[in-house]
Amino acid sequence: MHSHAGHAHNRSSGTDQTSSKLTWALLLTLSFAAIEAATGWWANSLALMGDAGHMLTDAGALGLAAVAALVARRPATKRLTYGMGRVEIIAAIVNVLFMLAVVAGIVYAALQRLQEPAAVNGLPVIIVAALGLILNIVLLKILSHGHGDLNTRGAALHVLGDLLGSVAALASGLVIWLTGWTPIDPILSVLICLLILVASIRLLGQALRVVMEGVPPHLDLDDIGMQLASIEGVHQVHDLHVWNLSSNKVALSAHVVLRDMRQWPALLERLNTTLREQFQIDHTTLQPEAPEAVAVPMPTPNSRAPKT
Repeated sequence: MHSHAGHAHNRSSGTDQTSSKLTWALLLTLSFAAIEAATGWWANSLALMGDAGHMLTDAGALGLAAVAALVARRPATKRLTYGMGRVEIIAAIVNVLFMLAVVAGIVYAALQRLQEPAAVNGLPVIIVAALGLILNIVLLKILSHGHGDLNTRGAALHVLGDLLGSVAALASGLVIWLTGWTPIDPILSVLICLLILVASIRLLGQALRVVMEGVPPHLDLDDIGMQLASIEGVHQVHDLHVWNLSSNKVALSAHVVLRDMRQWPALLERLNTTLREQFQIDHTTLQPEAPEAVAVPMPTPNSRAPKT
């Protein structure tokens, strides 16, 4: 016997609100990134152009989150039985590769600037960086309002990093305007590039974990297995697998050895309730098995039995 328990929820209202917030945040971020890039080029400020690159990174993250919110509403097909949730993962990897190229370009220009200092107009840098700081504070407040899903909270973390980039660009403009010390500009541009690099590598790690169907970092496989095996009527849980279908949708499959096969309908409901309430997993595939039909010698990292 094989039982698949998938629970459909009516989330259209929440999804629409999330998509709207992310879309507005994306448009504002892209618009200001263009302003920062143009001003940085005019004022000859690498720090400001570096912050524009950082905002572009965040715009990519916001765009991915917005796409995920929209794609989540599309039904599965006969060819794509899990839907199109992993489109965001492909886009994330492309986004990381692009931003790594941007980082390399800015660092190279910064090294050149340190060897051959150039005049920087500090006042425009101060004005635009201050406006960017205000914008990021507003975006952070919008994205942090309410509980939000994992995509929205991830986007808020990106905006927080961009806020720090605006602070660095503002500091560069102030130092140049007050002291005339121009090396601060390429130095802080490299610092901003480090922020981009950290965010990009983290995003790449998350994307590769989904591609490799790894256990989501906020979940513990041992804990899940023991919780399921501790339910009365369950003899053992083995072949337990937990993975991401997309960045915010988790799936689970397992073989459940029962003490009495007649208890399966009631146990199935209890198992799914435990997974849904304790781990927020509602896409499950559970296969019941009788003890005499299974030869599992000893519990292993992928085999759970209740303690006696």
